Amino acid sequence: MQTQEQQAGRHEGAGPEAHWVDLCALDDVVPGTGAAALVFGEQIALIRPRNGSAVYAISNFDPFSKAFVIARGIVGDKRGIPKIASPIFKQNFNLETGECLDDPKVRLPTYAVRTVGGRIQIDVSTLGRNRR
Repeated sequence: MQTQEQQAGRHEGAGPEAHWVDLCALDDVVPGTGAAALVFGEQIALIRPRNGSAVYAISNFDPFSKAFVIARGIVGDKRGIPKIASPIFKQNFNLETGECLDDPKVRLPTYAVRTVGGRIQIDVSTLGRNRR
């Protein structure tokens, strides 16, 4: 049985073949901000909303500006949906699904993430499968 801390990651994609890799301490990502991580050649944005201990992992690539900047975006919510706004052109992305809330045809890859013992871990078994 998972502890509440392990369930803090909001992505349901981790299956029995999950391979968790430690990235950083939860305290390394200030609430209300994001941090970029290079994980096996993929840039991942780790996003920590202001409320609670949830952490989201989403691609750091902004398809509108063609830059790796999502981790620098504005964290918040839109009608109760946790989101991040690109710092360049301000498109909003659902942190749970990766869907662009301003253009539903666009979606960023998301990754299973969890916290264990105050450390953020990502499931690397899905890296490379979610590419644009």
